[in-house]
Amino acid sequence: MAHPMFVKHQDLLASAVHALESRGYWSPYAESPKAYGENAIEEGSKAFVAYQDAQFYLDQPGVVGRGGGEVSPYGFPLNVSYPKCSPDALIAAGKAAMPAWMKAGPDVRAGVCAEILARFNAHSMEIAHAVIHTTGQAFMMAFQAGGPHAQDRGLEAVALAWREMKQIPYHAVWEKPQGKAPPLRMEKRYTVVPRGVALVVACSTFPTWNGYPGLFASLVTGNAVIVKPHPSAILPLAISVAIARQTLKEAGFDPNLVSLLVDTAEAPITKDVALKPDIRLIDYTGGPDFGQWLEDSARQALVFSEKAGVNCIVIDSTDNYAGLLRNLSFTLCLYSGQMCTTPQTLFLPQDGLLTPEGPVGFDQFCRDLANSIGKFVEDPGRAVEVLGAIQSTATLDRLLGAESLGEVIRPSAALVHPLWPEARIRTPLLLKAPVADSEAWMEERFGPISFVVQTVTTAESIAVAERTIREKGAITFSVYSTNDNVLELAEETSLRAGVALSINLTGGVFVNQSAGFSDFHATGANPAANASLTDAAFVASRFFVVQSRRHIP
Repeated sequence: MAHPMFVKHQDLLASAVHALESRGYWSPYAESPKAYGENAIEEGSKAFVAYQDAQFYLDQPGVVGRGGGEVSPYGFPLNVSYPKCSPDALIAAGKAAMPAWMKAGPDVRAGVCAEILARFNAHSMEIAHAVIHTTGQAFMMAFQAGGPHAQDRGLEAVALAWREMKQIPYHAVWEKPQGKAPPLRMEKRYTVVPRGVALVVACSTFPTWNGYPGLFASLVTGNAVIVKPHPSAILPLAISVAIARQTLKEAGFDPNLVSLLVDTAEAPITKDVALKPDIRLIDYTGGPDFGQWLEDSARQALVFSEKAGVNCIVIDSTDNYAGLLRNLSFTLCLYSGQMCTTPQTLFLPQDGLLTPEGPVGFDQFCRDLANSIGKFVEDPGRAVEVLGAIQSTATLDRLLGAESLGEVIRPSAALVHPLWPEARIRTPLLLKAPVADSEAWMEERFGPISFVVQTVTTAESIAVAERTIREKGAITFSVYSTNDNVLELAEETSLRAGVALSINLTGGVFVNQSAGFSDFHATGANPAANASLTDAAFVASRFFVVQSRRHIP
């Protein structure tokens, strides 16, 4: 008899697989706050407030104390304490929980994972407010990227893994002709076997959007998962883990299949845990140095890493100059550049670009872009809803020290948030640099820091962009041109460098956005990431297939 959670979500899973195969727009989770009820935003805020100045409850094994020290980028401490557990206890409990989860089979696991996601969706507003006050995202991004869009990415991983596992039959009859003799007949059985305990090392800026794919890719393929949040962004994933554990328990499985591992910036434990022999899968999002250390050092585990890069834009010409400026202004302002997809380096020839209104020189473009950003942020009440807050003091320090890296086109300025006057709100810093000054613009400068780099020709712009992507990595690459030859060259460059390309974005789609079930996030083909969200390689290597066979009399 089928598990009730699989019966409940079977059609959803089939629709998700179809969406992955067609790659058109599809999402089962509403991205409008109105869909969650008239009072949903207020109720989510009240739920968040209830977590403050309190102990977060999780019934996990191996509790050795309590910890937590999150401070909202909007200027106040959360004062939430979480159970600190022994990593060895969580690993042992996860291993003990796996045999029954493995025997349940792909359908049951996919159904339970889909139910977990449905419950995440019901708590979207609560999670959104937790995301706001740990990451600094403004409300709409925190709600959409932290809620339904993150859930899209989780379901995407579930559906893709379910499809990969379902391609393997549970049972087969093998019959080989033997001429006049009776045929050889065997019964064969195939079982999807998990790799082992998984560790999800989450980031501080998008804890759910970047955390859910690895969590669900490992869980649905039979692995227990330990979620290790960034010390400054624990609450969104603590809520998620609590929901997952309750759902697993109600489904008849050991809740220790999913657990939360908390540490502090002063006493980090990720390195020690990542090297434990029983950790067989690691998903990591964060800085390149630690990501590279994991890839080099955690040899017992399969590591999926999304690190960092220098995203580039090549500007040659446009048929919509005003649209180009609006698109770039919003792109550079969105969440204060704290996205792995935000462009850092804009290449423009010394003669400028061609527009329908005539040629625009290099310096004029710099002034126009600065003015466009200025118009966008001139209303602080509107601006803060796009800029959000600077997540960490390290990012703010980086921004404050960046003006010496080039000629300032538009300085970064502090804005006052109407609700939280202590919030770290900053407008983008826009710098100008010659192409020869690669030490400035060719290093990743995480945060609202961008360069307009002067080249001799568009051909040089594309060549330098390719070198940058090959050496430093990139998640996104963008080009503006009305010249078919330039566009063809950009396409060829993106294929050689292994980076996603966006062409002539002047409307309501921005290069730093990525759509679940349609866009592959990262490629795994350049130094910015060794994996993609979400392709078959991201899920299929998380399980083995073990067979048994016997003669049929």
